[in-house]
Amino acid sequence: MSQIHLTPARRGLAVAGAAVVAATWLYLVLVRPTDWDSVGGSTQALITLAGYVGGAVLLLAATLPALPARTIAVIPVALVLNIVIGQVVGSVGLPLYLDSVGTVLIAALAGPIAGLATGTLSSVVWGLLNPAALPFAAVAGATGWLAGWFIRAGAFDRIWKLVVSGLLLGLICGALAAPVAAFVYGGTAGVGTGAIVSLFRELGNSLIGSVTLQSFISDPLDKLAVMAIVFAAVRALPKRTLRSFQSAEEQPAGEPGERAVGVRA
Repeated sequence: MSQIHLTPARRGLAVAGAAVVAATWLYLVLVRPTDWDSVGGSTQALITLAGYVGGAVLLLAATLPALPARTIAVIPVALVLNIVIGQVVGSVGLPLYLDSVGTVLIAALAGPIAGLATGTLSSVVWGLLNPAALPFAAVAGATGWLAGWFIRAGAFDRIWKLVVSGLLLGLICGALAAPVAAFVYGGTAGVGTGAIVSLFRELGNSLIGSVTLQSFISDPLDKLAVMAIVFAAVRALPKRTLRSFQSAEEQPAGEPGERAVGVRA
């Protein structure tokens, strides 16, 4: 896996973007959980949209210029994978998404920063075709960043590590996405997932509670499936292709022997 480093200025932008996202999440989930059942034109929906999209823009400005040309060249392929698979799965009513396969693939090949940029850019581009994807840009970026770190930590070394990493990734991203699904879309951002939210609502749960419960069911399974798909794809790639993402200028001094993802030294 290649190593991409941010300049201090870009690192500051990234920290600011992450702080905006975190502040938005904390406000919505921890500060005022009792005022959210009415979502039509609500202040909470506007705060969610402004906070997540604003944070995503800062993260994208911090990371995209730092990527090497080789990585940028393959990002369009990842965007197509995300959008096409996401649209197909979303239209058939499955309680999954599978719209981060391309993002996690880039994270596996080029590292967490590249995954963050790919996930964020994917939602922005997808938002031009389907505006419903845009508010999830920060969540998509977090998926790429976290997946990159899990893979760097050895998620693809053992099957049990892959399973644990996929489930944990889903829990974290599901919690982060819940306010968007609840307060921007009223819990109906997807056909299959919306049906699960409706079921929990019928059982007497609040809107945020229903969306969070749905996220803790769907998202871990979704991210586990995505990690498994990417693991299989990486293992199928030629070693030469994997090593092409580890050129000398991307790799820090003192680590000439770092192995490619999914290939045992």
